[in-house]
Amino acid sequence: MPSHFFRRKATMSSSTKRARLVLKTGSLVFGLSALLLLAAPALFNELLGLATNPALEWSMRMIGITLVALAGNMFSVASRGSEASARFSARVMQASAFALGVLTLLIPTAQTWFTIGYAAIGFGFSIAYTIALGFGSKAGSQQ
Repeated sequence: MPSHFFRRKATMSSSTKRARLVLKTGSLVFGLSALLLLAAPALFNELLGLATNPALEWSMRMIGITLVALAGNMFSVASRGSEASARFSARVMQASAFALGVLTLLIPTAQTWFTIGYAAIGFGFSIAYTIALGFGSKAGSQQ
């Protein structure tokens, strides 16, 4: 086989390793968010600048339990998933993290330090996935 074949495989493998690391780190961040949403939804609402009420707190708990599932799946794929599975999950999370940042900034209330920080975390993870996956380089896209 030509030597460029092995270089391309090595590049894909290293970008997948980086994507796995970002997935694991993201699972930890989502896990911590989930715990806060489950244990103290009123505090989370207040940090977002939202007026809290029992219905909104219930909704936040529902989101929290969903984040538990997402965090577990992210960690599982990062730890045990195939290369294709890890890269696919990283692409999904790349778009989702960006969307989380946008939606957080569009919250229908005045911005707080927390909303700006939470949006920055979302955008930061989107950038981290983009870097990990190789900016859409030839090596990363030829799978």
